[in-house]
Amino acid sequence: MAVPKKRTGHSAQGHRRSNWKATKPETTKCPNCGATVLTHTVCTECGTYKGQPVSLKDRQETAAVEEKKAAKKSAKKAEAPAEEVKAEVVEEAKAEETEEKTEE
Repeated sequence: MAVPKKRTGHSAQGHRRSNWKATKPETTKCPNCGATVLTHTVCTECGTYKGQPVSLKDRQETAAVEEKKAAKKSAKKAEAPAEEVKAEVVEEAKAEETEEKTEE
């Protein structure tokens, strides 16, 4: 195994490490909330990445909103046949009244 013949001096060690610098991390602004965020990471403020929810909390909220929308759509679909049935009953009642009047 290679063993150095002499110890490296402080100056030579310093020259070698002269480019060993810490750099500032790149940051951007979140497109959703505007908070400063590290690049290529999920926003810690709103939990989104590239405008889409990533955290479980946000996923649950969006799922709840979608369920509400689906419930409203199904409620509207359920109401429509009920209104048609009511209209048919009213038409039948009117037909019966006209028949009774014609019989008299």
